[in-house]
Amino acid sequence: MKFTFSGTGDVRQVPVFGCFCPACELAQQQPERRRGPASAVIRHDGQTTLLDAGLCHLEKQFAPGELDRILLTHFHMDHVQGLFALRWGKGPKIPVYCPPDEQGCDDLYRHPGLLAFQPFLRPFDPLPCGTLLVTPLPLIHSKVTYGYLIEHQGRRLTYLTDTVGLPEQTLSWLQQRNLDHLVLDCSYAPANDPPHNHNDISLALTLHHQLSPGQTWLTHISHEVDNWLAENELPNSVAAAYDGLTLEI
Repeated sequence: MKFTFSGTGDVRQVPVFGCFCPACELAQQQPERRRGPASAVIRHDGQTTLLDAGLCHLEKQFAPGELDRILLTHFHMDHVQGLFALRWGKGPKIPVYCPPDEQGCDDLYRHPGLLAFQPFLRPFDPLPCGTLLVTPLPLIHSKVTYGYLIEHQGRRLTYLTDTVGLPEQTLSWLQQRNLDHLVLDCSYAPANDPPHNHNDISLALTLHHQLSPGQTWLTHISHEVDNWLAENELPNSVAAAYDGLTLEI
């Protein structure tokens, strides 16, 4: 299985429009430091799964029939905006799996085009996706949001964005499993006030220690976090992901 971070930024992305902080200026000068909306592509045994659709112009990144399915964490715009143009394309229907959000986003449910929305996923109820087994995990966010445990040939990667901490049931469920990779929301630098709606560095490191994965990858990263990372080191087995990073699992 190949897991590629197609985007590792927060809703503002990096560089932030009109910002001249060190992280944004560096990203302006060096394209490899830019961060698009948090998302990923999973390639496994000849199949392709898109995890969130926040990147625009998906029709330029995938050929007709290439996407076997789309998994959505939630319906905030920076995680679904790429679907609005893609749905009007031609070709085979693309199954879309999502959490139980009756509102969705704008008119995607009413005018899905080639998107084939499937029955809402149920928490902790595994979904076979070709040779993958994907288990939805409730998160803590301002919209109904799922993370996903992705299992393939005995290896486990869990993708947890967007969230601030974890519900007790999700935390205890994951603590009972050996995680090879933990991909974790980290949108804020450490602060005195508790983070809201997304993890900060301190909370992300607490979750890393509680879940004890082989490796933790931070994603949904803001320019504030990039500035903090430029002056601080992360612990061993914790790293900031970047757009285009591919994990061979």
